[in-house]
Amino acid sequence: MRKLRNKGNPNWGKGWGDIPSTPTSFEEMVGQLKLKENQYRSSIPLKEWAKKHKDSKYVPQDLLDAWGIEAKV
Repeated sequence: MRKLRNKGNPNWGKGWGDIPSTPTSFEEMVGQLKLKENQYRSSIPLKEWAKKHKDSKYVPQDLLDAWGIEAKV
């Protein structure tokens, strides 16, 4: 007697379990600069980093708007 082959993904609909979250490049830069959230807008090094990486890294849109930086879409 032949055994029928199961088709499809056996994990379909199951949860992912614990997925470790990794910080974004922006969060890493904020950590390196030891900034608190209320210091982001006044930080010159963070603004320069954002200008350089605006098109390749995540930078919060409200900061880009506050600094007058336009990223490519």
